[in-house]
Amino acid sequence: MEKRILTYRRRIDEILQKNDADWKTILEEHLTQISFFQHERLVHLIVTVTFAILEMLSICMTLLSGYLGEVNPALGCLTILILILLIPYIRHYYILENEVQKMYAQYDRILEKMTK
Repeated sequence: MEKRILTYRRRIDEILQKNDADWKTILEEHLTQISFFQHERLVHLIVTVTFAILEMLSICMTLLSGYLGEVNPALGCLTILILILLIPYIRHYYILENEVQKMYAQYDRILEKMTK
């Protein structure tokens, strides 16, 4: 998905360098692509938040088990495993969020080109 959104955004940047194009068709396609990427962004937000909550719960459970007695090694491993999964999710969501924001700016530029 990362490669797809980056490639698409660069392609639109190249099109925006031109002065003559079928801006109406480009705008319609761009809105469709924005909606696809917004949906992807929402799904990854839900997954990322879910993993963040699981990480916080596993940290709390690990600390609580240490406070009440002996730390369970399985809880420690679970905490580390969730953290290892959470970091790529945060990175991927960050890329999706920033690229969609750039696509909004592209949308505005396409509208400007249409009015000229």
